[in-house]
Amino acid sequence: MEKLAREAQSLVGIQLSQRQLDAFRCYEQELVEWNSRFNLTAIRDSEGIRTKHFLDSLTCLLAMRDTPPSRLIDVGTGAGFPGLALKIAIPAMELTLVESVGKKLEFCRHIVRKLRLDGVDLVQGRAEEIGQQAAYRESFDWAVARAVASLPVLMEYLIPLVRVGGHTLAQKGESGPAEAHASEKAMRLLGGQLCQVIPVNLPGVAEDRFLIVVDKVAATPPQYPRRTGVPSKMPL
Repeated sequence: MEKLAREAQSLVGIQLSQRQLDAFRCYEQELVEWNSRFNLTAIRDSEGIRTKHFLDSLTCLLAMRDTPPSRLIDVGTGAGFPGLALKIAIPAMELTLVESVGKKLEFCRHIVRKLRLDGVDLVQGRAEEIGQQAAYRESFDWAVARAVASLPVLMEYLIPLVRVGGHTLAQKGESGPAEAHASEKAMRLLGGQLCQVIPVNLPGVAEDRFLIVVDKVAATPPQYPRRTGVPSKMPL
């Protein structure tokens, strides 16, 4: 965990406390244990978990320095990435996790209880449904997602959840810049505007990583997101 602390300081500019490192250690142990019984993530070794899950999640903070989230929603969170890692780093933040797979959401609920995290709402469902519900629509400062869908599809999932003046963030691999360019029409239709494409170099990871940041500049038209399955079949 000391290596995680050093790399978080070097890459992201945050200093993790001993309490936060203890939380990450517990999270890692539980993830390894649950992965032995359920297929939560493909990454199962400690080094990979610390770099490709924890540190990778914390790189979202590079985009949030000037506008730290008080309310954040993580769509398709899986085993809690990046949302729960960000919650450990920003304890005061209100967090909503959205996941359609019950076993993965059950693991997230277990971690929330184990780490005694306050202010976490866990929602089982699809992004298209959540985005049309008054309790969530245009309610968040930030909406984030990692490895969920191609960017035009992801924009239809994320932008409707963010208030005007808020932001969306998609964690992407080497195709990130090209996807960002191809998604600008969808962004405009949904009330978004491309803000930044931030390159990220994870220690020991050869693949390029990018943070695609989109500002919410106008209200999302009421017909978006479309019904479940349509965004992926007919991207904007």
